[in-house]
Amino acid sequence: MPGQLHYGATAKLLHWVIVALLAVQYPIGWLMPDIHPGQAPGAAMTFHISFGIVILVLIVVRLIWRLTHPVASESSLPPWQRLSSEAVHWMLYVLVLATTVSGWVFASFRGWAVSFFYMMPLPMLASDNAAAGKAIDGLHQAAEWSLLVLICLHVAVALAHLFIYRDHVMQRMLPK
Repeated sequence: MPGQLHYGATAKLLHWVIVALLAVQYPIGWLMPDIHPGQAPGAAMTFHISFGIVILVLIVVRLIWRLTHPVASESSLPPWQRLSSEAVHWMLYVLVLATTVSGWVFASFRGWAVSFFYMMPLPMLASDNAAAGKAIDGLHQAAEWSLLVLICLHVAVALAHLFIYRDHVMQRMLPK
């Protein structure tokens, strides 16, 4: 892939802001109480959906940035590592998109009136449909667990490059 050899400041900023937001998003999602039919979503759900929308916007911006500002694969890596790295990064994009969009669609199918950080109402992407909501919730949960597993794999490999291989691959995404 043609392009520069290192990630620029914008790519790094988007990457690390998304990492930070996901680090906030997962605990909110796991710790918030279940919302039963007829019950209005509370603060935890409002923040969970709001952070999800921010993550969705940022991942779309990050994806566009990556497509318009390509970075060459690390030439010191064996071909199988370059290929698997590229595949994992694209899967991360797909899973972040799938997780955020499925969460928004799930909230829509539940018929919830949700606001963006209590400042403005969010448009719903579908109408109230309990059966569809249940199916989408299953997809949302599968996407979030798949994303978490892939994130853990990504972090483990990054740490291996940093501490075991010591090949400076990780430095491409670290702040200077």
